Amino acid sequence: MKPSQPTTSRFAAPAALAALTLLALTACSTVPPPGSRSVQIERTPYGIAHITAQDYEGIAYGVAYAHAQDNVCQTAEHLLTVRGERAQFLGPQNTGELGLGRLPNTQIDLFIRNHMDDAALARAGATTSADVQASLRGYVAGYNRYLQDVGPSGLPEACRGKPWVRPMSLSDLARATEQSMILGGVGALAGAVLAAAPPAAGTKTSAAPVPLQQAVAEVARHSFNANPEGGEFGSNGWAFGRNATPDGRGLLLGNPHFPWIGTNRFWEMHLTIPGKLDIMGATGGLSPVVSIGFNKDVAWTHTVSTGKRFTLYELKLDPNDPTVYLVDGQRKKMTANTVTLPAASAAPGAAPASRTFYSTDWGPVVSLPAAGLGWTTTTAYAIRDANTLNVRSAESWMKMALARNVGELRAAMGNQGIPWINTLAADREGNAMYADLSVVPDVSADLLKTCAPSPRAAALLAAAGLPILDGSRAGCAWNRDSGVAAPGIIAPARMPVVITPDWVQNSNDSYWLSNPAIPPMAGVSPLVGAIGTPQRLRTRSAILEIQARLAGNDGLPGNRMGSAEVRSVIFRDKNLAGMLVMDDLVAACRTNAPALSQDAAQGCLVLAGWDRTSNSASKGAPLFREFWRKAKDVPKVWRLPFDAARPVATPAGLDMATPATRDAVFKALGDAAAIVRSAGFAIDVPLAQVQTRVVNGQTVTIHGGDEFEGVLNKVESQGQPTLNKQGYGINYGSSYIQAVSFDERGPVAHGLLTYGQSSDPTSPRFYDQLPMFSAKQWLALPFHAEDVKAQRVGQPVTLAY
Repeated sequence: MKPSQPTTSRFAAPAALAALTLLALTACSTVPPPGSRSVQIERTPYGIAHITAQDYEGIAYGVAYAHAQDNVCQTAEHLLTVRGERAQFLGPQNTGELGLGRLPNTQIDLFIRNHMDDAALARAGATTSADVQASLRGYVAGYNRYLQDVGPSGLPEACRGKPWVRPMSLSDLARATEQSMILGGVGALAGAVLAAAPPAAGTKTSAAPVPLQQAVAEVARHSFNANPEGGEFGSNGWAFGRNATPDGRGLLLGNPHFPWIGTNRFWEMHLTIPGKLDIMGATGGLSPVVSIGFNKDVAWTHTVSTGKRFTLYELKLDPNDPTVYLVDGQRKKMTANTVTLPAASAAPGAAPASRTFYSTDWGPVVSLPAAGLGWTTTTAYAIRDANTLNVRSAESWMKMALARNVGELRAAMGNQGIPWINTLAADREGNAMYADLSVVPDVSADLLKTCAPSPRAAALLAAAGLPILDGSRAGCAWNRDSGVAAPGIIAPARMPVVITPDWVQNSNDSYWLSNPAIPPMAGVSPLVGAIGTPQRLRTRSAILEIQARLAGNDGLPGNRMGSAEVRSVIFRDKNLAGMLVMDDLVAACRTNAPALSQDAAQGCLVLAGWDRTSNSASKGAPLFREFWRKAKDVPKVWRLPFDAARPVATPAGLDMATPATRDAVFKALGDAAAIVRSAGFAIDVPLAQVQTRVVNGQTVTIHGGDEFEGVLNKVESQGQPTLNKQGYGINYGSSYIQAVSFDERGPVAHGLLTYGQSSDPTSPRFYDQLPMFSAKQWLALPFHAEDVKAQRVGQPVTLAY
């Protein structure tokens, strides 16, 4: 279907202005005149977009246009967020997404308007390559072209005719990128930035004692990827080399666990510049590049890294002025910035919201009084975020798309643009790679000791993983290595990388056990990740599954991991928590049967027959989820505690010999039975009855389990503390999934996008792939030109630019 002809609309004047701006920015370049080039958009089944152009600007133009066809309202709302205009158009008390959490629109707008510095972003953007800058220009122009072509009345119902749908600018796109970069740092602590206010004049305040357990919980509440409501960004990434595959070529599994709603939804695309670029995969947010994908020689995926993206600095204040801090005895005045939202952002009759933010040479001031990190007359805290003004990610992914093997892929990440993720990769030559080349402050173990803050603040490093340095000494600044892309971050040569013909994996733990047979790199900063600590159940499950496959004792033929095997294994839905504890629970149920409550006794009966999976047909899987949600937090619940010498096997078992533990475990079981029954279900209800989604009138079952259950195929209900009458409202988890092997022609790829290409509920591409996911079926992804042509749906769209 060809796009409609440009129409006269209220989009026209802003679009023209944007075009003039773009023209001015490129006036001194050799860019051909507008309209002299073209981009072609083809679609294959499930709306996968195949975009061909002669340069990066054209590719990005087509990406933005095609993405808008599927997600224009989602994009338009996200632009409201990065402009700081949510309260004005969507209401001050309504909430929106900021990072992993939600805040009132007024709070989001205040934070965004304080943090975003368009001039600084433009200066940083000017340091990127000509290809990156052309790509960003193309993306802005492509989105605006779509708005112009469809006009306000042609938009989906969610944003049709809305005054907040306006053309995108280069500064909008720069802000959107910045917001993605700071997700692991100051973005995660936005609430603490908003809460920072100096003590009232003339008052004397000091930090009230805070129990360590409370402080740890408060830090977790504000931390990236430690969301107590579930819904953590996560992933499973597996890469196999020649020693582990049946054909001696590389094999990659990418299984990111990301939101099913919002701008972080993935979108599938295939980008071709004839003779130069041929890359397929997916991207999230507003991006013209593939972030997880494959070309003819190499495939890669990402997992969220354990690396820290920031440190806090403990400030020593002038006792006569809490907005003055001391560094080496010298007084420094904080910078104050007062942000006042437009009058239209306020509720009728209310004054416009206003907030004064304070910043230091270390960064913005934050306040977490419930963690003992409040702003008093003597002490305050500031955050330095290593990813602020990180404009390098597009360059990284553009170079990665051209790599011919994992070595070149590693080199492509040398500009340190990858913000907060690991990379796992495999190539046609049979090499596998794990690399944490993300952005981490260059803070050594020695610096953490010599620059430790007050004891109560220092205790949060070990207890909550929160690094805090003494801000009263200039010598506590991050190390400045001469060979880094940005001052103060760890050089790539000192970040952990493993390249092997065997295998590597990551499920959001540190680099320590990427392959347990390969010793971890020595001398790595503690801020990159811990070693010798308990691992996530998903990490342990991944290693156990891989080891069993390669030992040939997992029930599948042979002892190698091929594409068919990896697709089978990831969807087995084994529940590792159940496998670890159920033998002890069943035995204790028999021994203590006369003393059990009716609910606990019924729970014992159901779980004794449970198959210990989170498959849709599994009876008792919901009951176990609710049981383990409570029982996992029972003190000393494990019979075998963690042993660093056996990190994959421990902790394990239930300590049912200790009366207090036994009583707490049985209470958790009885409570779980009551929860399931109160939600209106039988306590032996199969997962298929409670974990579903209606798609086009059809009820689709969703297999998989929660993070704390150790199910590799992770699906979660963020914001839902327990099962309710509507079942489990899955909104996080397995999203864009790819399994990529290689043959003589290049990649042999299978994939799924659980929620489909479109975020528009009225689109046929909205959750249209979920039935395939439900049936554990995979789509063969058409990469080669002849395959794309054979599977093409509809006529190509050709756009001049």
